[in-house]
Amino acid sequence: MSTDTDYMTIALELAEKGRGYTSPNPMVGAAIVKHGQIAGQGWHQEAGGAHAEVNAIADAGGQARGATMYVTLEPCNHHGRTPPCTEAILAAGITRVVCAMADPNPDVAGGGAAYLAENGVDVEIGICEARAKRLNECFIKYTATRRPFVVLKCAATLDGKIATCSGDSRWVTGEAARKHVHQLRHWLDAILVGIQTVRTDDPSLTARLEDKTGRDPIRIILDTRLSIPDDARLLRQASCAETIIAAGEQADPEKTARLRQMGARVLHLPAGDGGVDLATLVEKLGDMGITGLLVEGGSRVSGAFLSARLVDKICFFYAPKILGGEGIPICSGPGPRAMAGAKAVTDIRISHFDEDILVEGYIK
Repeated sequence: MSTDTDYMTIALELAEKGRGYTSPNPMVGAAIVKHGQIAGQGWHQEAGGAHAEVNAIADAGGQARGATMYVTLEPCNHHGRTPPCTEAILAAGITRVVCAMADPNPDVAGGGAAYLAENGVDVEIGICEARAKRLNECFIKYTATRRPFVVLKCAATLDGKIATCSGDSRWVTGEAARKHVHQLRHWLDAILVGIQTVRTDDPSLTARLEDKTGRDPIRIILDTRLSIPDDARLLRQASCAETIIAAGEQADPEKTARLRQMGARVLHLPAGDGGVDLATLVEKLGDMGITGLLVEGGSRVSGAFLSARLVDKICFFYAPKILGGEGIPICSGPGPRAMAGAKAVTDIRISHFDEDILVEGYIK
């Protein structure tokens, strides 16, 4: 016999289908169960579109009356781009709602559950809560702070080198790991690299997926002196995502005007570690509605973000290779003098991509 956890697992799997398409909204899935059978299911497919609850109710039709809805996030009780889901639930005659987690928005938290309960619906919150929070970690942080959730990614050898002493980094990891990086780009709103990466690799920084059309992330370049070449691939992308260049306050105004004419957005920022003040940059990105930021920078950029305490999560890929000598480390720049100053990483998860290993964790 299936349990609440079993049905919520189905709802979470439905929510996952929206990954990469719903920002700045959360990923939400809903399953309607009647007499032990799935009567309807739905998920939030894109920002501005119908919510998961509404799609599930439409799928269930008349079977929704007297049924239980399993939904990964507390139903909304306010007017946004769409009407409140609580009203749709009541109109459908659903008698029990099981939520994985409460709405993290401090302005509306508890409102949907309370409204449903006041109107006779049996409401329960907390089934598979940890998994639901991990699913929407970007949305949760952004809702609470108006700052993006920052993921630091690197690909390194077992002895911690991201490139040889000559700067060669193609390829540290194998094809399967590189494909997953494109998934990360699709999932997160923006990607950031330093100008040295642009000069060395001339990257596209797009999301190239095999089985579906990926959503390109907004491209952000740390370029204090605006030294980016005019013919850089980033400035000539056939992509809907814009390119943002984070420059210093004293950057050349003529180059600024030329880059803007080419379609790039140039932000002039105060000086700081990493060339520009990264905390100010992250604040401005939050003001733009960017909820998730993937930092794919080189050694100096990674070290600067960690030093500034701006990293929420790491995704470190390790290949079964050892340089055994000089090379470019994962991080460079000032570090703590004592091991006690090292940053603790918690909630570690290990994944395999052929022979490569992905270590994920959260900066404590």
